[in-house]
Amino acid sequence: MKLLDTLHRWTGGLLGLVLALLGLSGTILLYEHLWIGLPGTGDPLRGDLATVAATTERLMAMPGAQGIIYADGRFGLHQLRFGAPNGGDTGAYASQAGEIVTRWASQWERPELWIFDFHHHLFAGDSGEWVIGIAGLAGLFFVISGVILWWRTRKTFQLRLWPRRMSRPAIVMHHRDLGIIAAPLLLISVVTGTMMIFRPFAMVMIAPFGSPAEAAKAIEPPKYSGGPLAAKPDYTAMLTEARRRFPDAEFRILSLPRKSGDPIMLRMRQQAEWLPNGRSTLWFDAATGQVLGARDALTMPGGAQAFNKAFPIHASKIGGWPWRIVMTLSGMAMTMLGSFAVWTFWFRRPKPAKPRAGKAALATS
Repeated sequence: MKLLDTLHRWTGGLLGLVLALLGLSGTILLYEHLWIGLPGTGDPLRGDLATVAATTERLMAMPGAQGIIYADGRFGLHQLRFGAPNGGDTGAYASQAGEIVTRWASQWERPELWIFDFHHHLFAGDSGEWVIGIAGLAGLFFVISGVILWWRTRKTFQLRLWPRRMSRPAIVMHHRDLGIIAAPLLLISVVTGTMMIFRPFAMVMIAPFGSPAEAAKAIEPPKYSGGPLAAKPDYTAMLTEARRRFPDAEFRILSLPRKSGDPIMLRMRQQAEWLPNGRSTLWFDAATGQVLGARDALTMPGGAQAFNKAFPIHASKIGGWPWRIVMTLSGMAMTMLGSFAVWTFWFRRPKPAKPRAGKAALATS
């Protein structure tokens, strides 16, 4: 038990700040649709084929346009992505009528973009994802070991939102008692978040729902090869074909090929899908606009469908306000537990006990 306590304290002292910042940034992102504050963010969704097709043709005709994340029922603006010579994050928000609301030449001009980048990559790309993944696994260890360690002190349990005093013993007691209350919520946040970062961990978690091998194969995008991108692709025809195949689905993401020969990709969300951007996908030949393939997310293997539910659970894209409040409590608890763990470990460590005079004299004699 002493070894478990030591591991819990040391890993908390080393990774607690990362988890605290992830909890804080994740909580802020839960409400981004409310604080972005641009004209049109609250507009009702206009998802009819004629409106979406006309807007798509207009936006994708803009120089450098590379793709669109379409508006949805919670956020009324389209997000447009442009290709940048220096690989930057150039983009714009546009109304559902195709009018540009604002543009940016870097993610640092839009707080929702750089907060998202921090939460998912720590501003470090793939390397940052590895750090987050390790922190997620450590968070899972914290929850399990914390419950075990709390059991010894269960008779002293007191529910407090804040420590009684800012002394080390009071903070440690508050940490243990708050941790046991928040443990179920933290477990959901940590497991779903780590699933999106570490694919092997995700395959273990979805194993009860189906074959991980089949799920991994179904999730990976198929390889299609077509011609070079046409000078003026017929987006209306593509959207019309997509609506024919998935009549009740919303248009979610349109992406142009990254290199010559790759297809144009269109993601849609059917009503039964939890994933906000859907996983029902069509691929079109970039030269001719012909359908190369299509994937119906509702017919994917059970393991793949379980994997697709991790993000909407983690990001509170389902369940409305009740679930968003639950995940808010989880994020705030993670922020408090992680920051206090670092504070007590590095700045409120107990001082070594001084030997008593009697023992010193006895040792001398």
